[in-house]
Amino acid sequence: MYKQAIISNFLGEIRNRFMVYQGPRDLDGKFESAKQIKGLSGLELAYPQDFADRAHLDALLKKYGYEAAALNFRCRRNDKWLRGSFTSSHSEDVDEVVQEMKTCIDCAHEMGVRYITTCPLNEGHDYLFEMDYSVAYDNIVRAFREIGDYAAERAPEIRICIEYKYSEPRTRCFIAGAGEALALCQEVDRENIGVNLDIGHALQAGERPAQSAAMLHKAGKLFYVHVNDNDRIGDWDMIPGSINFWDFVEFFYYLRRIGYSGWLTYDVYPKENPAPEVFNSSFQAVSKLIEIAGRIDSAKMDQLMYERNPVAVMNYLYTLL
Repeated sequence: MYKQAIISNFLGEIRNRFMVYQGPRDLDGKFESAKQIKGLSGLELAYPQDFADRAHLDALLKKYGYEAAALNFRCRRNDKWLRGSFTSSHSEDVDEVVQEMKTCIDCAHEMGVRYITTCPLNEGHDYLFEMDYSVAYDNIVRAFREIGDYAAERAPEIRICIEYKYSEPRTRCFIAGAGEALALCQEVDRENIGVNLDIGHALQAGERPAQSAAMLHKAGKLFYVHVNDNDRIGDWDMIPGSINFWDFVEFFYYLRRIGYSGWLTYDVYPKENPAPEVFNSSFQAVSKLIEIAGRIDSAKMDQLMYERNPVAVMNYLYTLL
C-alpha cells in the first residue's frame, strides 16, 4: 500500500471566487484536524506559508507522528509575480523565484524531505498576444536548470516535481499537459527535475491518466502523484473515483505495473463537509479502487490488450466488481 498524505492547505480555510469554506484554522488546528483522518502518514506542507515558525512546525510533526511528504512551493503570490514568476518577462522576477526555490531546497534538505512540488498555475495567459511564448520558454528553462543544478550540488536526494494544469487562474496555463511537462523536463535536461502527476489535472486536460503515467514513467520523470477527481471540465478536486471510476482503476493498475511506490497525496476540496470526513471518505474510496485494480490478472489483461477487444475487456472488468 502507498503512503498517503494531504496538502496542508486543505485542512484550513479554503475559497474559490465566490465562497469561503471551513473557516480559518492555524497550523495547530490543521494538525488537530489531521489526526482524525485514518491512514494518514504525512502532510505536503505549503512553503512558505507553513514555515513562519519552523521550530513549531517541527514540533508538531514530531508530536503527531507525521512525515513531511513534500514541500509545496508556492510560485504564485498575492503580493508579487502577478504576471508569472518562472516565465516572467522581467528577469528580476525569475531571479527572485529561483532564489526562493533554493531556500526551499535548503529547508527540505534540513528536514529530510525528498520531494518539492510546484504548480506553475499563474504562468500562462488569458489573451492572445499577451505574452511572448519564446521568451517565456527561455526563462522557465533557465530557471529550472539553475534550480536543478543547485539541488544536485546541495541536496542530491531531492526531486523537483513540476505539476501541470490546463487552466486556472489563467485561461490557459503555460504547462498545460503531461506532454508539455515532459517536453519541459527534457529541455531542462536535469535528472532531478520531473513531474507531479495530478490525476484531476490530467482529466481536465483531456488525458487518460494511466497513459500519462506510463509515458512519464517511460521517460523516468514520474516523481510524485496527486489524487482527486472532476468532471473533465473544471478542476473541482473531488473525492477520487466519484465520477471517473474506471480511469482510476486503470490508473492504479498501471501504477502497480510500472512499480510506482511513492506517495499518494490527496488534493481534495472539502467545501461544506468537515475536512476529516471528506478525507476519510477519499481514503476509503482509493483503498477500494486499488483493491479492484489488484484483482486484475496481469497475464489475462496483457492478452486482452494484445487482442484489442474492448468488449471482452469490459466483460472481464465487470466480473471483478
